[in-house]
Amino acid sequence: MFKYLLKRLASGAITVWFIATATFWAMHSVPGDPLLNDKAVDPEIRKNLEESYGLDKPLWHQYGLFLGNMLQGDFGYSYTQRNRKVNDIIRDHFPVSALLGVIALLIAVSGGVVFGAITAVYKDRMPDHIIMVIVILTVSIPNFVFAALSQLGVLNLNEWLGNTFLPVAGWGSWQHIVLPAWVLGLGTLAYLTRLMRSSLLEEEGRGYTLTAHAKGLSRFRILYKHQLKNAILPVITVIGPTIAAITTGGFVVELVFSIPGLGRYYVQAVQQLDYTVIMGTTVFYGAFLVIMVVLVDIVYGFIDPRIRVGQ
Repeated sequence: MFKYLLKRLASGAITVWFIATATFWAMHSVPGDPLLNDKAVDPEIRKNLEESYGLDKPLWHQYGLFLGNMLQGDFGYSYTQRNRKVNDIIRDHFPVSALLGVIALLIAVSGGVVFGAITAVYKDRMPDHIIMVIVILTVSIPNFVFAALSQLGVLNLNEWLGNTFLPVAGWGSWQHIVLPAWVLGLGTLAYLTRLMRSSLLEEEGRGYTLTAHAKGLSRFRILYKHQLKNAILPVITVIGPTIAAITTGGFVVELVFSIPGLGRYYVQAVQQLDYTVIMGTTVFYGAFLVIMVVLVDIVYGFIDPRIRVGQ
């Protein structure tokens, strides 16, 4: 297990290096001025800014400095937010994205397991058809459309009730979390519902399920006591990348709901060609994803004793 863990960590480090390298060269290939945003400025001021950010050095030298600073956990200063380090931006705003992502993940996982079980139990019957139609619609429609529709629905509800039942934007209280967390978790909920349904239907033909039916056990007991712990393994397999994706992937949702999360700053950095913020947050996201995948691989082996990862 220890040898396997070292291999995964090594491959993860290589992946993060590749992400950092690709992002660095991609950013320096984008046309535009990251410092001045095409504004006219005195040549001497421009020269001082280039020296301050190291942009007067050759690209290979800049790349070496970037990797060296990255290994020390230092992503440098933002080009657009003067005297503010990228590390400070990540530290201040990632907790907001993480809180929103965790709640969205709880909604997605609990809903996916419950709805997946319902569709499997009522296969080819009305509950199955209704849920699967909703799932297909949810997967097909982008989350920003659901965000706009949910805001419109809440506005109408608030107007009908005569007070603010739920705010449609902003941050600061638990009411502000409900709507964006639901919208952010919808796509993952639909995906996990389909995955759970397929996994449970596969368990129906297993020998232990047929034996349990022959013994006269109730459908609910077979599902709860025997099938779920086996059928949930594929869900656990994808939960690592899902955690990273849903925690760091709410860029549009954060913009629509005016949430001061890291995703919102990432989008602004792309619009403003803020190289250091883009590179720093991209490497941070990549490292976070790698760590989640490795952790899930470890947990996977502990959950199912039949699995010995690395053997």
